[in-house]
Amino acid sequence: MKHASALTTLTLALLLGACGGDSEELDNAQLHGADPKLPEPERGLLPSMKIAEPAPWGDQQPTVPPGYSVTAIATELKIPRQTLVLPNGDILVAEGRGGNAAKLKPKDVIAGYIKARGNTSVESGDRLTLLRDADGDGTYEIQTVFADNLNAPYGLALFEGNLYVANQDALVRFDYQPGQTEASGSPTKVTDLPSAINHHWTKALTISADGRFLYVGIGSNSNITERGMEAEVDRALVWQIDARTGAYKPYATGLRNPTALAMQPGTGQLWAVVNERDELGEDLVPDYLTSVREGGFYGWPYSYWGQNVDTRVRPQDPEKVAAAITPDYALGSHVAALGLDFSEPAMGEQFAEGVFIGEHGSWNRKNPVGYKVIFVPFSNGRPSGPPVDFMTGFRTADGKTRGRPVGVTVDPSGALIVADDLANTLWRVTRTQ
Repeated sequence: MKHASALTTLTLALLLGACGGDSEELDNAQLHGADPKLPEPERGLLPSMKIAEPAPWGDQQPTVPPGYSVTAIATELKIPRQTLVLPNGDILVAEGRGGNAAKLKPKDVIAGYIKARGNTSVESGDRLTLLRDADGDGTYEIQTVFADNLNAPYGLALFEGNLYVANQDALVRFDYQPGQTEASGSPTKVTDLPSAINHHWTKALTISADGRFLYVGIGSNSNITERGMEAEVDRALVWQIDARTGAYKPYATGLRNPTALAMQPGTGQLWAVVNERDELGEDLVPDYLTSVREGGFYGWPYSYWGQNVDTRVRPQDPEKVAAAITPDYALGSHVAALGLDFSEPAMGEQFAEGVFIGEHGSWNRKNPVGYKVIFVPFSNGRPSGPPVDFMTGFRTADGKTRGRPVGVTVDPSGALIVADDLANTLWRVTRTQ
């Protein structure tokens, strides 16, 4: 057995040595905004892969802009992913890890090894944790398990007395009364969610302003249809679900992995951040932020960033390509955006109008990108300028990684809540002025 283990290690080392890639990377600014500069696709035996070795925060903290401060309000969580600020100021945290897809190719084995090296080893929580700052001093002195024995909970939404949780296999509902510190009973299933294979397992969630419809983001079952199109039924799309009956329909399709959803205040417009496909080079394909049109098709798997054809897909579908909508705003390739929320004026003048986005960070790029929270300014309801780094310092000067941001939630009181699933910490950013 020792000989086999050594051989596996040697094989991985040899393959990793071939993963560096020789391509010249673009200036990252060219990959942002409404009109990114897209390079030609590059394909090889293996994509570039970079291990993000974890390092402790110690006495360090993330860096935030002048006039803001950051505090760790909860530590030793069990893989915090997304958060929800309740009307009384309590914070719910969805904790857990899902997915059960089998590895298809040697590349998948290597990628899995690399991803594991850059992720926490903590056991999945499969629970909701509630935090309360009873006296408003910024210290959340009460921490309880609100609900447990869930199945990789991720998306959270609340409307009046209904708390919705998107597990990796089902959308469920808890009865909720303000002030509760734990659920009063088991959840009620609203509807099953696609969970076979679950290559992309996260189920993003948001709700319409009137509480009538829920929207669930469901990722693809492959990078680019390696498992066949039959595995992609009801995948790579956003479902619209009737909150009362559980009836659902595709709302928008061709979204490879919509990892976070948010409803734009005042307009009722649905927005998403989407993780795009891999193995076309270090600078393809840009992950993106986009408004989501009802009935819209966004390209996957046949094309990317509008009508740029992905020649790997068989059979091709020119009619689908011609119908593909170009996303609103490129975030850069492989940044792995996993969090999205609209700002509030209480966040301060510079950050009053726009969205915060949590970028979990790349694993398949020679020079890592992401690993931060950015702010995309809006004007007249649309993205209107280059992204602004809001929370950085997750990577050390020697290339190690202290944390990886996931969900971001704006507290209407004027704070940003950031889930860090590597350090298993919840950060709170507030204005000091």
